[in-house]
Amino acid sequence: MSRRLLGVPVAVAMTMAIGLAGCSSAQSSDEGLEIWIRQVPASDSAKTADKLAAAFTKATGIKAKVVALFDDFETKLQQQAAQKKLPDIVINDTAQLGNMQQQGWLREVDKTKLAGADKISEQAWKAAQAGDGKFYGTPFSAQAFALIVRSDWRKKVGQEVPQSWDDLAKLAKAFTDDDPDGNGAKDTSGFVIPATTTRGYASWYASSLIYANGGEFLRPTGGGKFAPGMADPKAVEAVKWLQDQFCTAKTVNPGAVSNDTTVTHEVFEKGQGGIYLVGPYVLARFVTNIGTDKIEVIPVPKGPSGGPGTLGEGENVYMMAGSGDEAAQQKFVDFAVSPEGQRVGMNGDAPGPIVRLPINSGVDLAAERKDPRWKVFQDAYKDAEYSQPVPNWTPFRQISADAINTVWADCSADVTAAMTALDGKFTQELQTQHAS
Repeated sequence: MSRRLLGVPVAVAMTMAIGLAGCSSAQSSDEGLEIWIRQVPASDSAKTADKLAAAFTKATGIKAKVVALFDDFETKLQQQAAQKKLPDIVINDTAQLGNMQQQGWLREVDKTKLAGADKISEQAWKAAQAGDGKFYGTPFSAQAFALIVRSDWRKKVGQEVPQSWDDLAKLAKAFTDDDPDGNGAKDTSGFVIPATTTRGYASWYASSLIYANGGEFLRPTGGGKFAPGMADPKAVEAVKWLQDQFCTAKTVNPGAVSNDTTVTHEVFEKGQGGIYLVGPYVLARFVTNIGTDKIEVIPVPKGPSGGPGTLGEGENVYMMAGSGDEAAQQKFVDFAVSPEGQRVGMNGDAPGPIVRLPINSGVDLAAERKDPRWKVFQDAYKDAEYSQPVPNWTPFRQISADAINTVWADCSADVTAAMTALDGKFTQELQTQHAS
């Protein structure tokens, strides 16, 4: 393949050591677009991405190849950048925008050149905007979080649908102590939690409850500047409530502090726990592997001091800098966010959607998915909060994951002191990013 070098210096993130902007594979239109997506190879989601690429080729005549990667996705992108071989297109988390933009990997998006830009949700556009106010990605998929609960267990232990955090704790305790699976053994937990520090999962999980209690990781102070917010009583209360589940009530699955989502999905499917705060992307999988009559989706209850709220996130389509065919890049983005592209990505009620909630107003969720449980996630998105648009959110997620994981793993840890110390680290990072 032909390669073209940019040779343009970029602003490198503090933790990176790449001196020049990585360049894409610079493929000609005959060679097609190379599209990377953060999904497990050969998974249902990877297969849906292949369907999207095939539909794009059928509609435009432009060849496209999908590369599905999951483990160390961002590290592998850095390696490609160092070799001047970035892919043409990346479909990746909204929270990774700042990290990639700081390294000079992304082309700026001109909304006036995007077909159907006026049909894209304004809320979704917020997650495509960098700290400088410009757009470096195009919304592709959105999601909010809700509780997937073993409804058969809830009925077995005689509990109602939880309406408060006290109700939720009571249900988790019953799932832990009252043999909800009826096997005569004390081998179940209330909550299953991906609480590892890897990729910031502990922070990712806690965020929905922090937002549901009116807390914030960072508080906007105006003019694109922020102050730390984790020492605020509302945030402390949420983290402490979860510490109580780990340490006092002991309602969390064993080993949670070391588990990522891949492991936690399996823990839930194996019947080792009955309450999973997660996004809608696993709903169809759980329906298939657990049984549609055994699971229900309920909103995250308001916290004692706030609410409603939940984490909002999703994926953007990123046009990578240095492509040999920028026109083809733009055509792929146009197709991906079009009603046709969104429907392909949604994949109906089947497992493996790469579009969780559509970002195009021309797509009717109820018409594409007959499972009414999707509507719980759609309703939750109305109150969802994206991460704050600092230049690079990744360090904040990782720093907070380290602190939150520590207080869950160490039952003697003082949450207020830990969150105060976390705010100190946030202050340093905000100064580093010139965002304080």
